[in-house]
Amino acid sequence: MAAFWTLVILLVLVFAAIPVAAVLGMLSLSLDQVYFQGGLQNALGEFVWDKSKEFILVAVPMFILLGEIMLRAGIAQRMYNAVMQWLSWLPGGLMHANIGSCAIFAASSGSSVATAATVGTVAIPEIEKRGYNERLFLGTLAAGGTLGILIPPSINLIIYGLITETSVPELYLAGILPGLLLSGIFMAFIIAACLWKPSWGGEPVRTSWPERIQALPDLLPPILLFVVVVGSIYAGIATPTEAASVGVVFAIGLAAWHRTGGVKFWLFIAALAILEVVVVQAAFIPLDYRIAAATALLLAAILFGVFSNVLPAAMFREAFLGTMRSTAMIMLIILAAVFLNFVLGFMGVTKSIIDFIAELGLTPTETLLIIVVFYLILGMFMETLSMMLTTVPIVFPIVSGLGYDPVWFGILVTVLMEAALITPPIGVNLYVVHGVRNGAGKFNDVAVGSIPFVVAMIGLVGILISFPDLALYLPTLVYR
Repeated sequence: MAAFWTLVILLVLVFAAIPVAAVLGMLSLSLDQVYFQGGLQNALGEFVWDKSKEFILVAVPMFILLGEIMLRAGIAQRMYNAVMQWLSWLPGGLMHANIGSCAIFAASSGSSVATAATVGTVAIPEIEKRGYNERLFLGTLAAGGTLGILIPPSINLIIYGLITETSVPELYLAGILPGLLLSGIFMAFIIAACLWKPSWGGEPVRTSWPERIQALPDLLPPILLFVVVVGSIYAGIATPTEAASVGVVFAIGLAAWHRTGGVKFWLFIAALAILEVVVVQAAFIPLDYRIAAATALLLAAILFGVFSNVLPAAMFREAFLGTMRSTAMIMLIILAAVFLNFVLGFMGVTKSIIDFIAELGLTPTETLLIIVVFYLILGMFMETLSMMLTTVPIVFPIVSGLGYDPVWFGILVTVLMEAALITPPIGVNLYVVHGVRNGAGKFNDVAVGSIPFVVAMIGLVGILISFPDLALYLPTLVYR
C-alpha cells in the first residue's frame, strides 16, 4: 500500500508541473513525516554531504563542461559540416548527417541534452533551405540526441554504476555496439522513409570527393577526444572521473588550436600536458584532495589561456554559465532522489515490491517484460535522470535476483531512458529541439516526428533481450 500511495503522490506532483527536484524533495520529506515523524530528516545534512562528495560524481560537471567547450569553440559546427559531406548522398540527405553528428558528438559530451541542442542549433536552418519534411527532420535531431546517454562516455551510465555498484568501464564498453546498432537502425529507417516518399528527403546536397577529403580534418577533434577519454580509462591511466578532467583539458587544447595554432598553441599544449600528467599520475595526492587539485589545475590552465590570449574569455564565460546551470539542476535532482531512495528503503517499499512480484509466479522473461512496459509508460511522465534514480534502486534487486547481468541490464535501462527522452508529454529532448527553433512551429511536429524512432528503440530492446551478447561481448572480451 505504501508503494502504491508513493507512486500516486509522485505522479500527481509531476502532473502539477512542479520541478522534478522539488517533487522528489517534497515527496521524501512528506513520507518521512508521515511514517517516521521526521526522524530521518535529522540525518539529511550528513547524508547529502556524504553523497555529494562521491568521487565519481565529479565526472558529471566535467563532461558537461567538455560539451560546452566543444559547442562554444565552433568545433561542433565544423564537425557537422564534415559529416554532411560524407553522408548527405544517402536518401534523406542531411538527416543522416544529424544522426552521424549526434553519434560522434555523443562520444565526447556524455549528455543527450547537450547533443540534441548542439546539433539542432547547427542543423535546423537547413529544413526550409532544402525543403525537408519538417517532422521527420526534427525527429532525427531529437532521436539522435538520445545517443548521448548510450554511446560512452555517458553521464547516465556513470550514475547507474554509482547506484548499483557496477563497473563504469564495463558499462562503457557494453554501450558501444548497441549505440552503433541503434544509429544504424535510425539511418535505415530514414532511407526507407525517403525511398517511399522521395519528397521528404529534400533537395540533394551536392558534394565532391575533393570536398570530402578536405573536410576530414574537422572530424578528427571529436574522434581524438573520444580516444583520449575512453582510451585513458582502458589503458589503466585514469578512472572515469579523471578521464573526464583529461577530456576537458584536451577540449581546451582543441579550442586553443582552432583559435590560434602555431607556436603559441604548442606552448599551451605543453602546459596542459604537464597539468594532465600531474592530475592523473600524482599518486601522492590523497583521493579526497585530488578533486580540489584537479579543479585548481584546470582553472589555472584556463586562466593561463585567457591571459595569454590563446583562449577567448567570452567563450569560457558562456561555457561556465551553461555548465553551472546544468550541473546545479542535475545534482539537485540526484541528491533529492537519493534521499527519497533512503526513505523508501526504511519504509520497506523495495522489499514489498520484490515480494509482490515473487508472489505472481512469473518466469524471469515475463517479469522482465513487465519491467520494460513499466519503464515505457513511466517514461511518458518523468524526466529520465529522476526516473533512473527513483526506480533503479527498486528494480535492480529484482532483476539481479532473477539472474540477469547487471552490466546488460544497465544498457537495457539506458535504451529505455533513451525512449523516454523522446516520448511525449515529458520527453526532454522534444522540448530541447523545439526550444532551439526559437518558438517557430508547433511542439507536435517534434513529437510526431520522433514516434518512429521510439519504435526503433523498442526494437533494440527486443534485440538486447533476445541477444544479450550484443551488450556483453566487449566487456567479456576485455574483463572476464
